[in-house]
Amino acid sequence: MIVVDVNTLAYLWIPGEMTALAESALARDPHWVSSILWRSEFRNILAGYLRRGDLDGAAVDRCIHGAESQLTGHEYLIPSELVMEKVAASKCSAYDCEYVALAADLEVTLVTSDQQILTAFPAIAMSLKSFAAGDTI
Repeated sequence: MIVVDVNTLAYLWIPGEMTALAESALARDPHWVSSILWRSEFRNILAGYLRRGDLDGAAVDRCIHGAESQLTGHEYLIPSELVMEKVAASKCSAYDCEYVALAADLEVTLVTSDQQILTAFPAIAMSLKSFAAGDTI
């Protein structure tokens, strides 16, 4: 099991240059979990693609339904105290710290491409590229 942030999830479901890495990460560990926050953040990412015309409504729907199907039952609400402990220990946003706190609480790796998270929490977070390559923390 790994915790994924919204960007890792978006790389899997929205075709792009990082999709192959996300697919490799999924092949390495298919049990992905996340903060319930991913839903709002994912919708916001897709809103940008839709507004720019990079994805049409049908493609957005496929992305949403695919990601929701993948993570339903694998989403967690994180206690505020745990999130704020990570906020106090870093310069990361509370949003980002939700993923970090979840990984810490579950004692698993957070897979992300967020450099600020990777720098602030090297004992918890691993880059998507490194994870896909088979590296370990």
